[in-house]
Amino acid sequence: MEKIGIIDLGSNSARLVIVQMLGDGHFMVIDQLKESVRLGKDMERDGFLKPQRIAETLKTLKMFRKLCDAYGIERIIAVATAAVRRAKNQRSFLEEISTTCGIKLKVLTAEEEAVYIYRGIINTLDVPKGLILEVSGGSTKVIYYNRRNLLNYANLPFGAITLTELFSGEGVTPEEQAKKTEEFFAQQFQGIDWLHDIDPETQLILVGGSFRSLGRISKLVRKSPYSIVHNYHIEVDEFSSIYDRLVGMDLDKKKRIRGVSSSRADILPSALAAIKSLTAYCNLNEMIVSGCGLRDGIMFNYAMPTTFEKPISDILGYSLRTLVKFYNCNEKHVEQVLSLSVQLFKQLRVLHKFPRQYLRILKVAAMLHDSGSSIKYYDYQKHSSYIALNSALYGIPQKEIVMAALVISIYKNDDFSMSEFNKYREFISEPDVDVIRKLGIMLRIAESLDRSMSGCVSGIVCDVLGDSVIMKTELVNPADLEIKEAKTAAQDFKRVFKKNLDIL
Repeated sequence: MEKIGIIDLGSNSARLVIVQMLGDGHFMVIDQLKESVRLGKDMERDGFLKPQRIAETLKTLKMFRKLCDAYGIERIIAVATAAVRRAKNQRSFLEEISTTCGIKLKVLTAEEEAVYIYRGIINTLDVPKGLILEVSGGSTKVIYYNRRNLLNYANLPFGAITLTELFSGEGVTPEEQAKKTEEFFAQQFQGIDWLHDIDPETQLILVGGSFRSLGRISKLVRKSPYSIVHNYHIEVDEFSSIYDRLVGMDLDKKKRIRGVSSSRADILPSALAAIKSLTAYCNLNEMIVSGCGLRDGIMFNYAMPTTFEKPISDILGYSLRTLVKFYNCNEKHVEQVLSLSVQLFKQLRVLHKFPRQYLRILKVAAMLHDSGSSIKYYDYQKHSSYIALNSALYGIPQKEIVMAALVISIYKNDDFSMSEFNKYREFISEPDVDVIRKLGIMLRIAESLDRSMSGCVSGIVCDVLGDSVIMKTELVNPADLEIKEAKTAAQDFKRVFKKNLDIL
């Protein structure tokens, strides 16, 4: 399968991701490198990239090239953003990279950068109305979309590095520096005309390394057992508490914060000051941290060019099918188990009375239930549960991911451990345990009814009669194995649904 390399050269850091193409517009990141090059450092004085920064960048890009060569990669998509875009010595810098590293670097316009970031968000988050904020080392992007259409963007020619340099100095306390940065951002946001008129239902989405660090800090404060930051929600009050504590720390203390890169610690307060000012100006009460952005937009553009005109409609389904392909699952079996699971959910609604949104949880569990068999068959549901929990699925809330992973972990034997409940108490309540167990039984029956992976059971009709459920199977071929296997769930079905189960 084809592999490509994507290089993102920013003002603060340089990143390489190695991407494996899976076919049909699907892809998976299989390796990455990141180095802090601070290319935009000290540019404000004269507009030139400095020799020391250039040398560090060339050294980094040579390492990136070496890893690409090790993977046998022939196509490298390399882009540069704010620092190189503004540099007066841009041409000589690009020529030196081409000659020394064999890498052709494309300098993105501000509009191209905004569009790629938007595509990285709109295809990975199910947020119909969003205000995207990205603060890099040398620029700040504010991007507005509504009903999944990009409407406006603003590119401000300063970022976390430039503002840290601008407002720091002898005798300036960290608190004073933060206040000046907040006031500066507030003035700049007031100059963005369309920012006054955003839809009141708009949600703030945070993109970039500094904001991922914020997500990790928040999770540490909450003592969250779940480390994924993509689609992680933080309320403004919690953000303010973290921000106020952070700006009062000296640099050594900031560097010791778990979840924050030591190379980012000095500029983190300046990036967070943008959130402080923007939430106040737009009266926003919550923010969503994204794990995706510019590089993901480039990946979608290469793997699925149709997203240029029309974003992915079923974000969760796309994300799940990517994992199904990556883990070499039997795709026909996956679709059959999903179909039977959905039928069971609808047929048994009179008993469980779950809202439609719980179908998302069942969908995740059904499509990934045997993905772990690619690791090892024995106890594969435990491996499958881990995959579901740690794959940063797109288009689904984190709580539902946790619940889906728990469904997978127990569906074989309805063995829900209270230690798991206590571990994930941040996400699940006691009523959720009942949901997890009932969805687990549905998945178990659905998988059993395609035990031979031949699609011999095409449909299910359930009748609830008194204290019993009569489950009639519609067959296209004999299904003795499937029905025998499904009947083994009867005892657990009775314990969870309080009904006898008879499968015909």
